[in-house]
Amino acid sequence: PESGWTMARPSLATAAALAVVLLFPTLASSFTLITFDVDGTLVAGGGPSGKEAEASAHSRAFGHAVGSILGDGSPTAPVASVLRTEQYHGSTDGLILLRLARAALGVEPDVSAARLDDLMACMYEYISKLDDEEVAQGISPLPGVLDRLSDLATMKSSVACGLVTGNVEGIARRKMRAVGVLGTGALAPPSDQQLLRNSNWAGAEDIGFLGGFGSDFCSGDIDDASRNYLDRSEQIAIAAERCRSSLTGAELRRVVHVGDAPADVLAARAYADRLESTGGDDSPCVGMVAVATGSYGAEELKELAGETRPGKWEPTVLEEGMADPGFMRACGLL
Repeated sequence: PESGWTMARPSLATAAALAVVLLFPTLASSFTLITFDVDGTLVAGGGPSGKEAEASAHSRAFGHAVGSILGDGSPTAPVASVLRTEQYHGSTDGLILLRLARAALGVEPDVSAARLDDLMACMYEYISKLDDEEVAQGISPLPGVLDRLSDLATMKSSVACGLVTGNVEGIARRKMRAVGVLGTGALAPPSDQQLLRNSNWAGAEDIGFLGGFGSDFCSGDIDDASRNYLDRSEQIAIAAERCRSSLTGAELRRVVHVGDAPADVLAARAYADRLESTGGDDSPCVGMVAVATGSYGAEELKELAGETRPGKWEPTVLEEGMADPGFMRACGLL
C-alpha cells in the first residue's frame, strides 16, 4: 500500500492505543495533564531570544526559512536584530516567521501567511540535517528539569506530560532528544492526530510525544500583541483535547501549564476563562506554574496571574523553577 504499512502492522490508531496502554497501564479515574513550554522553562537558550541565540540552530532556522522561501535564498538578518523583544519573546514560531518576513524582506502577512506551511517545513528541514550535538549547541536543560521529569515518569497512572510550545513540532522533537528531556521517559505518546502528520517530520517519526505546537495553530495576526498569548492558549486547548482523546476510563480533571513568560501565564489564564465560560462545573481545573527561570521576574509573573479561583484557576510562581522543592505540589500532585 502507498502508506508503506504491511498487513502485519497495526493501524496508526491501534499503534497509538497500544502506546497509551503500555505507558499508562492502569489509569486512575482522575487524570492530570502537565504541559511544558520549552525555551526558558525546560532549557536555557534555544529560541530567538536566548542568551546564546546566535549559536542555536533553532534561531538560525528562522532566517534560513524566510530567506529560502520568500527571499533570494540567502538567510535574512537574525530575528533579534530586526524585531523588538516583545515581537518574539514568548511568541510562536509562526508569528515570528511572519514578523521576520515583513521586517527583513518587506513581505506582508497577507502574502507570507499563504506560505507558512512551507516556511515551517523549511525550518524543520534545516534542523533535520543536523546531528543532536549541533541541535543542542547553545541550549541546555535548566536546573532541576531532568530530575523532576524523571520523577513524573513514575506517575503515568495519573499524570500525562507533554509540551505546549511555539516551536514547530518536528523541531521540538529534535530539541527534546538532543538535551536529554526525551530520555527521561516523562513525555506521553503522541495522539492519533499527531501520528497522521508524522510524515511532516521525516527522521523524527519515532521520537514524537503529546503536545500542542506552533505548527498546529497560527492566527496570522502579527499586529495584535495579544495573539502572542492567545495563539498559545489555542495550543493548550489542542494539547488537552489530544490528551483527552487518548484516555479510556479516565477523566481529565486538571490541566497544568508550566512556563516562564508572560505569554505562558496569560495563555493559561485565557484557557481557564474559556473553560469556565463554556464548560460549566465539570470542566477541568487549570493550574499555572510560572517559573522565573527565563527573562521575567517572579513579581511580574505573579501580577499577571491574578487571583486564584479555587477549582477553576490555580496559579503559582516559583522563582527557582523546576528546581524548587515545591514543584510537584505546585502542580497539584502532592
